[in-house]
Amino acid sequence: MAPTTLSLLALVSLVPVTLAILFGEPRIFGEEATGYGPIFEEEPVDVVYTEDSPDGRISMNCRARANPPAAYRWRRDNWEIKLMEQPDEHYSLVGGNLVISNPRQKKHAGTYICVAHNIYGTVISKEARVKFGFLEEFPQEERDPVTVREGQGAVLLCAPPKAWPEEVSYRWIFNEFPVFLNMDRRRFVSQRTGNLYISKVEAQDAGNYSCFVSSPVLGKSVFSKFIPLIPLPPDDGEERKYPADIRVKFPDTTALLASNITLECFALGNPIPHIVWRKVDATDLPANHEISESGAALHLYNVQYEDVGAYECEAINTKGKDWHKAWLYVECERLPRASWPSPFVIFFFFSPQSGKGELKFSSLTFADSGMYQCIAENYWGIKYANAELRVIACAPTFEFNPLKKQLLGARDGRVLIECKPRAAPRPRFTWSKGKELLFNSSRISIMFDGTLEILNATKNDEGFYTCFAENDRGKANSSGYLTITEATSITVAPEDTEVTVGGEVVLACSASYDPMLDIAFIWAIDFRVIDFDAEWQHYERIMSQEGSGNLRIKNAQIWHEGRYTCTAQTVVDGDAAYADLKVVGVPGPPGVIRVEDIGDTWVKLLWTKGAEHNSPILSYTIQTRHFWSLHEDDWRNASTSPSFLDGTVERADVTDLYPWMEYQFRIIATNEYGSGEASIPSLKIKTWDAPPVVSPADVEGYGGRNGEIIITWTPVQPWYFYGKKFGYIVAFKPHDGYDWWYETISDPETRRYVHKDSFFLPGDEDFQVREFQVKIKTFNVKGDGPYSLTKVIYYPRDVPTEHPTDVYARPVSSTEALVWWLPVVDTGTGLQQYIEGYQVKYWRKYIDTEPGANRIFVNATVSQTRLENMLPDSHYLIEVRAFNGAGLGPPGEHCEMFTKRPPPAEPPRMWRFISWTGKWLYVWWDHITYDWFGNVSFPLYYKVMFRKTGYIYGKVYVTGWHFMDFPMPQFGDYELMVRGRYEGGDGPVRTIKLLGKASMTTPTLSLTSGLLLALCIAAL
Repeated sequence: MAPTTLSLLALVSLVPVTLAILFGEPRIFGEEATGYGPIFEEEPVDVVYTEDSPDGRISMNCRARANPPAAYRWRRDNWEIKLMEQPDEHYSLVGGNLVISNPRQKKHAGTYICVAHNIYGTVISKEARVKFGFLEEFPQEERDPVTVREGQGAVLLCAPPKAWPEEVSYRWIFNEFPVFLNMDRRRFVSQRTGNLYISKVEAQDAGNYSCFVSSPVLGKSVFSKFIPLIPLPPDDGEERKYPADIRVKFPDTTALLASNITLECFALGNPIPHIVWRKVDATDLPANHEISESGAALHLYNVQYEDVGAYECEAINTKGKDWHKAWLYVECERLPRASWPSPFVIFFFFSPQSGKGELKFSSLTFADSGMYQCIAENYWGIKYANAELRVIACAPTFEFNPLKKQLLGARDGRVLIECKPRAAPRPRFTWSKGKELLFNSSRISIMFDGTLEILNATKNDEGFYTCFAENDRGKANSSGYLTITEATSITVAPEDTEVTVGGEVVLACSASYDPMLDIAFIWAIDFRVIDFDAEWQHYERIMSQEGSGNLRIKNAQIWHEGRYTCTAQTVVDGDAAYADLKVVGVPGPPGVIRVEDIGDTWVKLLWTKGAEHNSPILSYTIQTRHFWSLHEDDWRNASTSPSFLDGTVERADVTDLYPWMEYQFRIIATNEYGSGEASIPSLKIKTWDAPPVVSPADVEGYGGRNGEIIITWTPVQPWYFYGKKFGYIVAFKPHDGYDWWYETISDPETRRYVHKDSFFLPGDEDFQVREFQVKIKTFNVKGDGPYSLTKVIYYPRDVPTEHPTDVYARPVSSTEALVWWLPVVDTGTGLQQYIEGYQVKYWRKYIDTEPGANRIFVNATVSQTRLENMLPDSHYLIEVRAFNGAGLGPPGEHCEMFTKRPPPAEPPRMWRFISWTGKWLYVWWDHITYDWFGNVSFPLYYKVMFRKTGYIYGKVYVTGWHFMDFPMPQFGDYELMVRGRYEGGDGPVRTIKLLGKASMTTPTLSLTSGLLLALCIAAL
């Protein structure tokens, strides 16, 4: 029998089935068949049911598309459910859906299959399992209390009850429901065991704890009896420190491809350990990772084969480290077994080498038409594919796929003319050129599928070609005219090129081609076609002339390196050439930084080399950021040993650090093209403590009243504490005394100490003042620091008796003024009086009250000061007094002064004009007119600032004109700001934004620009 054409309609879906269901319906096959077999649109899914469910029923959906419509049957554990012949009080069929009312575990749990069939065949759905879920209660026995000393770790065991499904979540109740324990760096709940881990117990942890288990599938929760946690005070009143000890360890894990997994790691320790995750033999964790629970949980989403490997969890504190390593394996749903069940027979074919199943037919007949299913199964599950086999037979016809009327081929090239009639069985093919019948030769071949091949085509091959197709049911032919065109050839090929990061390069590509054809140039990098619309910021096609398609690469980056292929393509043929682009630039960030050892002023670091980017690394720079840094980007270059780190080293000592300070480190690599991106910051560490070496600065003091000595100083900055329990020791004594008084101050923020003793009152022999000596030193748990320089302070007998003279004030703006005076004669320990400073008081006459006046205190060496926060256009009174520790001296005569009027509230209006060349920017603004009887101050000049957007500083120009011209920016965005300067100060700012592209040069005021602006203003 002649072979017949096989037509497969592939319908892919999942089904866990191992048997074919046999039915004997009549079939319609051949050309008169207009319908199709069942195709599943909805299949049953696994169901978990609880017997106390309020719904009281299970619905399993099944819907198939078919013509004629499909009929449905259901099977449980490979036994057919007789819905029609034996009605059941539990089972009912709604459309194709199976509804189970009042399910019972013994009767209805099992594996269900939906069978859909019509006259074209039968298909079976994937298996769906009905299971009955449960979550048992916790035992009612009381839990034993857990006793632990403060500073030590603790583990509270959950001991969860049995549950199905096993996917449950764990939380812990603290003292009462619904108060749940919040997780942080110190506390962690394992979602594998449910246990609660506390790395360091504190007094506030005292209370009762209950393990709370929830099943998201069942919507049910249970909780255990309360477990009392009793923290005990530490021995000797001080917590013991101990190294990190990992108690939650993730096991070797096998994950399914594209699934999500979570690895857990948690350690006990005091201080609280830091958790660091890394992938062994990799510079960083996979891009699809996420770390949560304060570092204790590593989530990997959509796991891929490249995620396979060893993962390491490191717990570290100042007392020591602990490591744990385990492997992650990834497997896919391989299909080692395959079967093809026809409606009557089941076929099996096993191929362990390829995991591929095939069903082969010989001598097809119409009886072989029908629905087929291939089932593949392994450890991870079952998959299947459906197909409908329809056997047809017909005479050849070119109605649906005739030869093209116009055929094209390239000179000296290979020409293929396809002949694809619709025919069954496969026809015999013959070809003719004009009236000449063609046969196979060295240049011309007729292929098995009917395609005509012509090698080394020439102009003589032009003409009409006809394909003849014939089988036992008939014959047909189709014709087309072949035209030979000139071949396409690359004439200018791209050349290997080197470019620096941020630079620009042009890769040339030109080709010759037939002028009657259109040509297109296609560029690809490493065989990926460049999308010029999506990648316009870096790639641009240059079509400068016909037959040219150069590629411009702008702002080149490291990832632009690769092999660039230029393909010149016409509808007939094409040619290609390639070149390698090498991008050189600054190195990439170094790898993970590890802290090997810690001292009081030094740390040993290890790191791995980053990408060189085609230029060897010359040196490394280590930067530090400590706890008291002003902001996140406050990184500073560190001192190292050796002082110069060349590109070959991968370890160094960081020196000159502050003791007892929390630090982070990062490393920057440098090559001949500059410094690259910084590495990821290291784990935070803390250096060991040491005795302080810095004493307080600005030690001052004075005598008060009734025997008080007031001593002041500037507190030491926190980074100089060098250890715990930092404080000050204040020492003082009379100048002629022998023994010192000592006072200990434990608050490091204290800046003032007052000591009262009637013995300090000046005696008759002291006349006006009595001298004292004062010095201060620091201390911490490691020892004492050095004393400050000894300072002499004075205890006055009485307040100053004279007042400053010749007080004079001058307004500077509408809100500020300067005031001067002649100082009071101060003789120190002399015969007149002792002066420590001056009080300047100012308030508005007739409006403000004197008790509510503003006050400024200045040192006795100063005889002038600036008054701020004044109100515009106001009448002020100013008073100056001398003072010492005993109080204020008498006031002098009041000085009167008027502040200036304020600047206007609105900025000047502004216009701009860009020259037709786009290279010059002309700006002008309202010329401010002054109203002598108005409420604003007199204008003096204008300030103009030109700066780049996002920058704080820019160049400021001062002018009396109300117009300027600037070179138009060509790269980057800029801001132009104009404000007026008045007697009362600076006025408000008017800003315009410029979207341009060039750096700025000094603007000019030219006659041409002035005339042009004048004409523009006149036109307005």
